[in-house]
Amino acid sequence: MPPLSRSLYFENSHGRIWEEPEGYVRLVYHAGPREAVQFRALLTHAAQALSRHRWSRMLVDQRDMAPFNPTEQDWMTNEWLPRAVNEHGYRHGAILVAHNVFARLATNQFVMASRNLPHVYRTFEAEAEATNWLKQVPDGR
Repeated sequence: MPPLSRSLYFENSHGRIWEEPEGYVRLVYHAGPREAVQFRALLTHAAQALSRHRWSRMLVDQRDMAPFNPTEQDWMTNEWLPRAVNEHGYRHGAILVAHNVFARLATNQFVMASRNLPHVYRTFEAEAEATNWLKQVPDGR
């Protein structure tokens, strides 16, 4: 039997969302500046992809991502992540860290601001380490 392949769930100018056969969502950010509506659509669809399969794990590939601006950071911290955790079951996020040092700093601020939620983020330089970690954490709500 051939191995299962990932399927594209959503794409816009800011990134792609894949459904991985191992039972997690893969969010890949594209390079360049972002526009608020498209950015929010990308993340909203990522949360909906989790609900679609009742998954709780996501690989977030930020390697080519530009830094979050303060408005994006605020929306993600105060609206998107609490909703993704509480309504869509998001529990474990493996982040492939950005090449851009300012994007890394913005991500670290976001991770620190979200520590009060029942959710765990881990950062990784290598994709294999990130996917291995995701496969080891329980997929449950």
